[in-house]
Amino acid sequence: MKKFDRERVLLAVAGPVIALAVAFALTSIVLVASGQNPVEPYALMFEQLGFSDIQVLIINQASMYYIAALSVAIGFRMNLFNIGVDGQYQLGAMLAAIVGAHVALPAALQVPLLLLTAVLTGAFWAGIAGVLKVTRGVSEVVATIMLNAIATSVIAYLWLPNVFGVKVGNNNTTGEMHESGWIPGIPVGAAGEIYGLVLLAVLLGVGYWVVLNRTRFGFDLRASGASQTAAAASGVDPKRMVLSAMLISGGIAGLAGLPILLGDTHTYSLNFPTGIGFLGIGIALLGRNSPVGIAFAALLWAWLDKASPELDFHGYDKEIAVIMQGLIVLSVVVSYEAVREWGLRRQQRRVGAELAAGHVLGNNNTTKEVAGR
Repeated sequence: MKKFDRERVLLAVAGPVIALAVAFALTSIVLVASGQNPVEPYALMFEQLGFSDIQVLIINQASMYYIAALSVAIGFRMNLFNIGVDGQYQLGAMLAAIVGAHVALPAALQVPLLLLTAVLTGAFWAGIAGVLKVTRGVSEVVATIMLNAIATSVIAYLWLPNVFGVKVGNNNTTGEMHESGWIPGIPVGAAGEIYGLVLLAVLLGVGYWVVLNRTRFGFDLRASGASQTAAAASGVDPKRMVLSAMLISGGIAGLAGLPILLGDTHTYSLNFPTGIGFLGIGIALLGRNSPVGIAFAALLWAWLDKASPELDFHGYDKEIAVIMQGLIVLSVVVSYEAVREWGLRRQQRRVGAELAAGHVLGNNNTTKEVAGR
């Protein structure tokens, strides 16, 4: 491996490693300050990795985190901050649940219909922010935050009994979906089942890498994110790329809730997980927008979620995992900036050394020419 390639790998790995180390250290300080053992909680959570049922829960949860983080990462690649992934994913799941409860087609048609419904719903909701940005210059941050609030109200309206809501006890639901829309899981014995749409998360990760690194569209997207002015000078329409990025980001976000919807709950209710879109931001940051890095970050986040309940049985608060997740996000921002500065300084020193070596070589050649005369 060339020296330059080794440095790139080192810089890519250093940020997440530093962030995790700092997060673990700061969480330990919090534990010590509260008079608790700073090591035992980690040991208890690592111990949970040995149980097959916890492993299944981690993989299932990570699949949703991964899809949400990919959605965020696409925005980041375009230098866009799509904070509306949570609203896009919830609306996508709810509309898919409504369609699944009121339309009965053969499985070969029903499942694609539900996937398409979720994608189009998420893309439409994100597209509103995209249109506002390219036509009126409205910040996508402000627009998506407002759209999250509106999405909550839209969901509450759709839950009304005279609209699409079905009351089950004190729970608001959209009614059970027809079985033709259920996705069978991958059985792993007594541990349960892995969601069938975990495979969709894998395919999305592969597609994300291929599109960004092996297509002209991906190059234009990355170029526009790096410098819209330079991209425009090379013939790329930056407004079209902004709108395209928001539509694709929203479309993927709409799929984030489908692994659990089609593989477990088969209805959208008050118990449906929320906040996944916001967690996707931290996961995308920790994974540095890389499909492999995001996969590891999603598994880490899911492990913290699913292993932390064990802490309650040993006198520790499971909120320790939430503290750690928050500290990871903060540490990521700081560590990546520190690594970036370190990389720039190394690059400057290397260029300076090469220029100095070239200057000395040039002087030596001049001296030889003069001596030869």
